[in-house]
Amino acid sequence: MNYLMVLLIIILDQLSKYIVQSIFSVNKSMPIIENIFHLTYVRNVGAAFGILQNQKMFFVIITLVVISGIILFTRTQTNIHKLVVYSLSLIVGGAIGNLIDRIRFGYVVDFFDFRIWPVFNIADISIVVGAILLSYYLIIIDRVRN
Repeated sequence: MNYLMVLLIIILDQLSKYIVQSIFSVNKSMPIIENIFHLTYVRNVGAAFGILQNQKMFFVIITLVVISGIILFTRTQTNIHKLVVYSLSLIVGGAIGNLIDRIRFGYVVDFFDFRIWPVFNIADISIVVGAILLSYYLIIIDRVRN
């Protein structure tokens, strides 16, 4: 696990959310590129695409289990490929960023709004990029190595 990467993601995520909450009121939107990209402050009480609304304890428990599992995995393995370490660090950093919101507020602060996709945040980007990198490793690199 790259704990520096995890910490950097958490700091960037929480700082960006703090700035958005300081500047915007809920559902307030500011176009950056009109009708393409806006900053819109929304409170997400569910998961991606609005599923599982108001299931705070479920998300907290699942997130803690996943983070614990990843940390346990990385501590018990001796020869983990760097791409796996980075991908898991991105996933853990993003998961902790959103977990902090759920525990503090009962919702996740989202603000990147591309109008054709649900509004998201830095933690979400980190999780998705980590999952893509991990998938790439498992589908392409690990297959070639074995």
